[in-house]
Amino acid sequence: MSKFFFTFGLIVSGLLIGYGIQTLTQRKVLGLPLSLDQLRRALQKLALLFINSISVVGAIWALKIDDGRMAAFPILGVSGIFLGGLLAFWASKALKLERKKAGSFYTCGSFSNMGTIGGLICYIFLGETGFAFVALYRAFEEFTYYAVGFPIAKLYSTDAHAKENWKIRLKRLGTDVYILVSLSSLLMGGLLNLSGLKRPELFQEVNSILIPLGALLLLISIGLAMKVKRIRNYLKECLAISAIKFLVVPAVMTLTAFLLGYGKIENGLPLKVVLILSSMPVAFMALIPPSLYNLDMDLANSCWLFTTSLLIVVLPVLYIITNSI
Repeated sequence: MSKFFFTFGLIVSGLLIGYGIQTLTQRKVLGLPLSLDQLRRALQKLALLFINSISVVGAIWALKIDDGRMAAFPILGVSGIFLGGLLAFWASKALKLERKKAGSFYTCGSFSNMGTIGGLICYIFLGETGFAFVALYRAFEEFTYYAVGFPIAKLYSTDAHAKENWKIRLKRLGTDVYILVSLSSLLMGGLLNLSGLKRPELFQEVNSILIPLGALLLLISIGLAMKVKRIRNYLKECLAISAIKFLVVPAVMTLTAFLLGYGKIENGLPLKVVLILSSMPVAFMALIPPSLYNLDMDLANSCWLFTTSLLIVVLPVLYIITNSI
């Protein structure tokens, strides 16, 4: 149970620290040399471009994959993203949401917090090998968000007909520093893994510090942008997204992973990773398309905060199930 309490405590602490800084700054009790937005971006850059990239290289370096079935693992990750988006599209029709709300609702259904929160949970619950499987599962996650999620969200915008051809979109994907660093980390870790070089023993200790630290910094950055007062205006949408995120998508993806035989690989470790990552709340990244394309920001923020808060219920359930598989 210490793993559960550590994970829960780290998530709550990170969000509260960020929200506390935001509140104190807005009330002019705390003076910062940077704006809240600049601080948030700085923390994200430090965590994603430096800390997490080192962690991923080290984890993939030590990963041993001898089963060909794992080749489908990244495809399963993308499938979960598409399934969440498709379910959100259908639900928005059933809820009769207006265009701007439907666009935000779609991004909330599609974008999941598999990196910050999912990676942390997998590391604490399943160890470094579990964290390495997270990187493999998420191999095409950000590419899918930018290449598919953002353009679909833009279709809901009032300026949906603004010209942006495939060449511009492809150039943006190819020059996005976060995608480039993420893919480079996977590639470098994979090459070191195939090289036969033994990973230094020190790397395990380094990752035991870097992985929780990276997650904490990202959680603080999320807390810096939290808005807690408007959830009551979107309770119906929040409940619908929660059903998609925590019930339907995990059930479908975990069953698929089971049928692929992942329960028989590494004592069921890939199956546990799929269960955890397919049960994650709305990603903070889901708030970016509504901001860019003039969609309903309050709906996106409410669904993100509501589903993140539900981790207080989801975490114990995931802990019990992963320990029984």
